[in-house]
Amino acid sequence: MPGGEHHGLRARLVERFGGRVGEAIYAFFACGLALAISGLAAYLAKQPLLFPSLGPTALLFFERPMAATSSPRNALIGHAVAILAGFLSLGLFGLLDNPSILVEDATPARIGAGAFSVALTGAVLLLLSASHPPTGATTLIVSLGFLQTPSEMAALMAGVVVLTAVGWPINRAAGVPVPAWGVKQ
Repeated sequence: MPGGEHHGLRARLVERFGGRVGEAIYAFFACGLALAISGLAAYLAKQPLLFPSLGPTALLFFERPMAATSSPRNALIGHAVAILAGFLSLGLFGLLDNPSILVEDATPARIGAGAFSVALTGAVLLLLSASHPPTGATTLIVSLGFLQTPSEMAALMAGVVVLTAVGWPINRAAGVPVPAWGVKQ
């Protein structure tokens, strides 16, 4: 089963502590390191490079590193599509200049933008064979107005790039043979 294999340090942790505990130790340290580095990049850049949907992306990278949904291809394409779908939803529902849902509450336009952005993201990612479930949160971050300016959306994508650029070598350094781009299906 893709994503269930154990290699390198991850395999040694599983052998030493058992499957569940060994995987938990690996995920704990790998996620912590990757998100700390991403957070440091956000701090130094003074940009929102660290945002909620990076958490599930990191979990996929380190819990199921060999799965197609965890590949750099799916993560990068997925979040890019999600950001674009969120932006398109803002435009279609006339919300480009509106404050976030936290300020103006759940209006019919905001509900429509949120629903449309998730539906569009899911459909496009299935057509591209690039499923990455955390993107459902990314598209809502944009379509609900939490981060909606072009520079904020660019920072979202930069955050995904940083996490992916950090997660891949962490897995490789631990002996997990993750793909450089995508998983052959």
